[in-house]
Amino acid sequence: MITLTRLDHTRFAVNPDLIERVHESPDTTLHMVDGRVYNVEESLDELIDRIVAYRARVLAAASALSVPSER
Repeated sequence: MITLTRLDHTRFAVNPDLIERVHESPDTTLHMVDGRVYNVEESLDELIDRIVAYRARVLAAASALSVPSER
């Protein structure tokens, strides 16, 4: 999950795998696969950076789980 900020300054978390598309004009708008739409304060570039960081955390966690432990 990534955390974002609605235009009313409330924070929420969203699963980035469920984002269908995003556009910025001037607010950043997320269109989800289920048809929901969210307007957020974060810029398009910041949103992309958060998604990349989230995916890196997921890969790092998966890699740590697959390393055999030493006894």
